[in-house]
Amino acid sequence: MANLTRYGNFDSLFDDLAKGFWVKPLAMPAAEELKLKVDVKEDDKAYTVHAEIPGVKKEDIQVEVHGDQVSIRAEVKREKEEKKDEKLLHSERYYGMVSRSFTLPTEVDDKGTVAKYKDGVLDLTLPKKAGNGSHRVSVQ
Repeated sequence: MANLTRYGNFDSLFDDLAKGFWVKPLAMPAAEELKLKVDVKEDDKAYTVHAEIPGVKKEDIQVEVHGDQVSIRAEVKREKEEKKDEKLLHSERYYGMVSRSFTLPTEVDDKGTVAKYKDGVLDLTLPKKAGNGSHRVSVQ
């Protein structure tokens, strides 16, 4: 048999039901976060970076190389397309600035850097700077 709880008055019933209702703000669906996904590969002569940046024009991409620091920045723009007597009910497209910076194990020869953008993927070839190899030091 189920246990029944008796409430002393009508007001206490609603107090218990509403307890904690206003503690948390109402959740609004979050907009999709802009992300820049990156793969970095290395061989003896260079680093190769593949960065997914869909929906961006190549003119809106900036790549900066300073020593061993690489920064990629892109601006995703939403094109306005409104038709007369038409209302937007739901949109999952986004816009804004996205950036990513990372440090490589050795310095990069920024003069030999090559950047290509095709089909939403940025390909960077970052040659290693000559004479930057590590060497073992013997302890005396």
